[in-house]
Amino acid sequence: MTRERFHAVTERYALLQIAVLGDFCLVRYLEIDPARHEISLETNLPVHNVVNVRAQPGGAGTILNNLLALGAGTLWPVGFCGDDGEGYELSVALSRPAAVRLDHFLRTDRRRTFTYCKPLVLQPNQPPRELNRLDSKNWSPTPAEVEDALIAAVRHLAPEVNALILLDQVDHLDTGVVTQRVRAAVDDLARQRPDLLILADSRRGLTGFPPVGFKMNAAELSLLTDLPRDADLGQIQQAAAALADRNRRPVFVTLAERGIVGALADGTVGHVPALPLRGPIDIVGAGDAVTANLACALAAGATLHEGLELAMAAASLVIHQLGTTGTASVAQIQELLASLA
Repeated sequence: MTRERFHAVTERYALLQIAVLGDFCLVRYLEIDPARHEISLETNLPVHNVVNVRAQPGGAGTILNNLLALGAGTLWPVGFCGDDGEGYELSVALSRPAAVRLDHFLRTDRRRTFTYCKPLVLQPNQPPRELNRLDSKNWSPTPAEVEDALIAAVRHLAPEVNALILLDQVDHLDTGVVTQRVRAAVDDLARQRPDLLILADSRRGLTGFPPVGFKMNAAELSLLTDLPRDADLGQIQQAAAALADRNRRPVFVTLAERGIVGALADGTVGHVPALPLRGPIDIVGAGDAVTANLACALAAGATLHEGLELAMAAASLVIHQLGTTGTASVAQIQELLASLA
């Protein structure tokens, strides 16, 4: 990617309006100082003394954070949080950036706030060590009134946005934002606006999703196609191309150290390898950085190969940020690409 094309694409980011429909959660880090180790007098169990607490949006919020780092113009979170302390904390964190509009982010007492609580042991001169995570989730189906509000938001924003990103982060069907009813509304939108970039990702795989743009890994691709689990790169490219042709939408397949494959409905297929490692890594958030960069780049007019190249650079930057769910800015991506030229 030439310097001129890099600037031509990324300078358009500030003009974009992007909606992120998905499961927004609060990620709370508890930083533990092992030097302050104690034994509880009451239980005789070790005590982890927390010396700092920090929190940030996670799940769909990680995609939002990456879009913010890229300088996207206006961002519309579409989702919900609970009417609880974690929901207040998440809402405040989401509302801080001026580019984020919370008009369609619902706070409701019918749901609790999806929360990942991550205790981190901080040893001097060592990477943070994560202890067992403490999660808060919803286990019951999302109420119809909440679904109605989400569907109304999608329909309201459809004429305004340049791209719509879906992130299904929950482990149990229909307990989060991207329920079957919400997916049906997205299907209607995709049929009405075939020109709109819609990019979906789900931790449970994309089986049952409407034919929109898909972002997945090779194992998830194999669930939707005849791809064998031990497929080589050529087989993955063929399967991605066939799925893109079937959906008439782009397909992206992340391949860890092998990089990423992309396929467009017109038959264009590309592959960009992962960048070399530069030290210890933490892969949390890499996939969301890929999603955000693909959405921004393609909505701004990048070619398939350019989008893949930008996504791989962003993922490389994120995995080298330890003890946090990182992001990659345009300036950081430019610097990294320049160093490899």
